Amino acid sequence: MAEHSFLNGRLVLLGTIGLALFLLPATIALKEGECEVCVKTVNAFVDTLSDETKKDTKRIEDEFRGFCKKAKNKEQRFCYYLGGVEDSATGILGELSKPISWSMPAEKICEKLKKKDAQICDLRYDKQIDLTTVDLKKLKVRDLKKILSDWDEECDGCLEKTDFIKRIEELKHKYVKTEL
Repeated sequence: MAEHSFLNGRLVLLGTIGLALFLLPATIALKEGECEVCVKTVNAFVDTLSDETKKDTKRIEDEFRGFCKKAKNKEQRFCYYLGGVEDSATGILGELSKPISWSMPAEKICEKLKKKDAQICDLRYDKQIDLTTVDLKKLKVRDLKKILSDWDEECDGCLEKTDFIKRIEELKHKYVKTEL
């Protein structure tokens, strides 16, 4: 009898652990800097709304479409993903308007949007790199490639990180202005 209750206790414990692990991905909050375009755009949009508009999901959606007409770059892409522009392939504006009407913070709204469409949180602002102070060895290869791309330069035959660094160092004098 004691052995039977011991086994039941272990099964209950394993079931609880399994349930916790199953629910874990759904409860993880956004990491610092994750979903930066979403959070910034939602905050900027909410700041344009009157208190009266914030209570009406239909008006929120209409206002968002108007907001998106003026959006550029990453914000415009965010609008596209939500269905805020005419040529959007999908429309999940309800996933934005309802939480706004409940006064949900932008971070939580973006968490919910990420569950619907993960590419929403893949949008990132381009980092501005100060080439006068940065240690190129600490940058990622994609950042090194971006520097060259911004300069409209190529790195033919570059395979290793050191190749990209060498190419940037060769061209640095041409593109980076140093103050005297």
